[in-house]
Amino acid sequence: WETDLPALTGAAHPETIHDFYGFPQPLYRIRYPAPGAPALAARAAELLGRAGLAAEVDPARGLDHGAWSPLLHAYPRADVPVVQLSLQSARGTRHHLALGRALAPLAAEGVLLVGSGHMTHNLRDWVRTAGEVPPAAYALEFQAWVAARIAARDLDALAEYRARAPHAVRAHPSEEHFLPLFFALGAAAPEGASERLYGAIEGGALAMDAWLFRPAKA
Repeated sequence: WETDLPALTGAAHPETIHDFYGFPQPLYRIRYPAPGAPALAARAAELLGRAGLAAEVDPARGLDHGAWSPLLHAYPRADVPVVQLSLQSARGTRHHLALGRALAPLAAEGVLLVGSGHMTHNLRDWVRTAGEVPPAAYALEFQAWVAARIAARDLDALAEYRARAPHAVRAHPSEEHFLPLFFALGAAAPEGASERLYGAIEGGALAMDAWLFRPAKA
C-alpha cells in the first residue's frame, strides 16, 4: 500500500484486499477477517506526528496481501487486531527507518511491529515450478550481504544498499518489497538482539528471510 504521506488503516472491520494479478484463483478466495484497531491507528498517527511525520488514518481502507498473507500463517484464527501502515517508496530507506523509530514506543504497549516484504523480489527471475530450483547466485550474495549488515546493526550501510550491496538493483528492481525491513530496523531497540528465523530462497530468486528483533535482556 503506497501513499504520498504515511497512512494507517482505521476501519473497525477491514476488508480483505486482493491486490495482485495473474495468480492461482484460490488466492482470490482467501478472506482474513481480523478486526481493526481504530484507537491504535489514532495512537500511531499521534506518535508519527510528534516525530514530524504527518500521517492520516483511512477509515475505509482494508488489509492488502502485504498484511494478510503473513498474518494468515502467524494468526490463522484472525483474532488479533491489525493496523496496516502504508509505504512511501519515493522517500527511500531513511524515511522508513524514521517511521519505525517513531512507532517503536508501541512495542512497550504490547503491539507487535511487523515489516512484511521480501529479502529479494525479482519476479522476472522467479521460476514457477513445483520442484526445487537452485538459488540464484546473486540472490545468495545479496541475502548474505544484508544479513551481515543486520548482524552488525550497520544501518548506514543498509540505508545505502542500492549503491553498496551486490546485485541490489537486480534483487529489487523496485523498492516496495524491501522498505518494510527498514521500518522494522527502525523500530528495533538499538541494543537489542537480531535473529534470522528463516532464510530459504523460493523459485530460485525470492529470498524469504524472516528476522526477529528482540530488546536487550535486563
